[in-house]
Amino acid sequence: MFQQLVTIVPWNFVAAICNLLIQMWLIKKFLFKPVQKVLAQRQQMADAQIADAEKARTEAEAMRTDYEQRLADAKEEAAQLVQSATRTAQLRGEEIVRQAQADAASIKTKADADIAQQRKKAINEVKDEIGGIAMDIASKVVEREIDPKVHQDLIDEFIRNVGDAS
Repeated sequence: MFQQLVTIVPWNFVAAICNLLIQMWLIKKFLFKPVQKVLAQRQQMADAQIADAEKARTEAEAMRTDYEQRLADAKEEAAQLVQSATRTAQLRGEEIVRQAQADAASIKTKADADIAQQRKKAINEVKDEIGGIAMDIASKVVEREIDPKVHQDLIDEFIRNVGDAS
């Protein structure tokens, strides 16, 4: 009985080898090819996803660069707008100051003219009043009638004297 365990039966050996070859062929035909096909599909899918991810990364990088450029342009434009507005405000302020100075000078000139006119008017009124008072005093002192020409000469002389005194 021990001898049967160690001995090789050629028909069993050939059957085992045939069985092994058939199993290998079946495994290759029905297992390896479909598995390799699935693995190839998965590899293609992974490659496609990697390519899509790379494309998306490239697009994102381009969008980021474009965004940064637009942001820089917007900042520059904003700075130019601020600078332009500042310059416009400064020019407008200077124009307002010039206009105010011109208005002030005009008002001062008009006030000076009004003062001069009022002064002349006041002096003339005072002269006329003084002339009238002087005539009243003179007529009372002299108590005689003065002819109009002499009267006018006295008034003019008195006014000249008052005018020289001021």
